[in-house]
Amino acid sequence: MQATTYFFIFLNLSLVLFEEPAVYPLPFLAASLMEVLCLLVFSVRLMHFAKVTPRNIFWKDTKNICVMVAILMSLIDLAVFGALRIYNVRSVRWSRIVRPIFLINFAESRQIRRAFRSIRNTFPEITYVFLLFMFSVLMFSLMALKLFGERNLQTAEGLPYFTNYLEIVFDLYVLVTTANSPDVMMPAFDFSWWYALFFITYVIINTYIFMSVFLAVVYNNYRKHLKVMYGG
Repeated sequence: MQATTYFFIFLNLSLVLFEEPAVYPLPFLAASLMEVLCLLVFSVRLMHFAKVTPRNIFWKDTKNICVMVAILMSLIDLAVFGALRIYNVRSVRWSRIVRPIFLINFAESRQIRRAFRSIRNTFPEITYVFLLFMFSVLMFSLMALKLFGERNLQTAEGLPYFTNYLEIVFDLYVLVTTANSPDVMMPAFDFSWWYALFFITYVIINTYIFMSVFLAVVYNNYRKHLKVMYGG
């Protein structure tokens, strides 16, 4: 039964590859029948838990409540999506985001649940570092707007360069990963090579300093909660 539960959890999570918009699209009816089959197996497994668990313990277990709510939400979403599809009304399968609940909350997933609980306990303690990092990105974005916004610079595609604050925030946020480097810098660099110092300073502070501090805080706190959970 454990292997069967894992198989249908994997199948349920894999449906995102076959549902619209999909990598390998299947007819709506085929994907829907597969999802209903998965939900039926989850319901039977939940009924089995209810049979072998005292009633007061079963209904006090948050995991069981989460699974029941996820099954209900998935069925409602599937029914609404199917009804709208009949009338050619486009909609979004919002219940896909609840599918990992099945992976976390079944009794067989004890190790995954421990890891998830450690992540949840770690998150509040890294909030301050993350807010400080975002404050740095926002301040550099404001400086970039003042430096480049009124110089009528253009990107390689001929679009205005650093004239919209929210777009600047996004570009500099991506620059932390160096994914858009040096493309994001080139219009300013072509205007004056001195402007490269702005981006070099930004990368040093946010990529090499803040990201290192952020990684250290995440690792230390996650490790601390994991040791407490395992009694280490």
